[in-house]
Amino acid sequence: MADEKKPEQVTKTPEPTASPEAAAAPLTQPQTGEQKPPANKVVEAKEAAEPAKPIAHVLLFGKYDASVVTISDPGMARYINITPISVPHTGGRHTAKAFGKTKMSIVERLINNMMRTEDFTGKKMGSYMAVENAFATIHAKTGQNPLQVLVDALINTAPREEVTRLRYGGISVPKAVDVAPARRVDLALRYLCRATLESSHGSKTPIGECLANQLLLAAKNDMNSSAVAKKEEIERVSSSAR
Repeated sequence: MADEKKPEQVTKTPEPTASPEAAAAPLTQPQTGEQKPPANKVVEAKEAAEPAKPIAHVLLFGKYDASVVTISDPGMARYINITPISVPHTGGRHTAKAFGKTKMSIVERLINNMMRTEDFTGKKMGSYMAVENAFATIHAKTGQNPLQVLVDALINTAPREEVTRLRYGGISVPKAVDVAPARRVDLALRYLCRATLESSHGSKTPIGECLANQLLLAAKNDMNSSAVAKKEEIERVSSSAR
């Protein structure tokens, strides 16, 4: 019996296994060529490269620059709105909000207070034209910015103290109190409009010119202005009630 050949044992080499980190990594294909940046970054780069365009100044009535006006009274600065606006008319959008009138242009508040007078009751356009003519008169006479004249007039006619009455056991006692800044602006507008109406009563002078004269006198703190005289009278009475 011939010698039987033993079968050769074939040993298989184990295949290399990938590590867990390599298995978890996504399969990426090598990219050829240059990578393009995202579109939004390209737009941002173009916007940064372009020079900023200057913003055109908004002129009141198309003539007067409100950005150069300064308010010397820090207490009233928060309540005198001199935001640049071409046409001072908001249509009453702030009436339903508390202290919404502080967001309204001070020129529009002057126009609305002029509507409370006998001549312009409910006549917004007539009051608007009167204020515009008054500003034109101020600019023609003095060459100053009429909005600056209005701000100075408000500061000079706004009382700092007034009198209230306190009751002690059935007796009314006058007491001097400080006036809130918002009320100071309200009273100043009221006094200026009343002084304008009084000066125009029985006179042939146009109401716009009368308003211009009252604003100029009040801006100079002249006692010939009824508004300044009213403010001084209130402060005199309050000083005696301290």
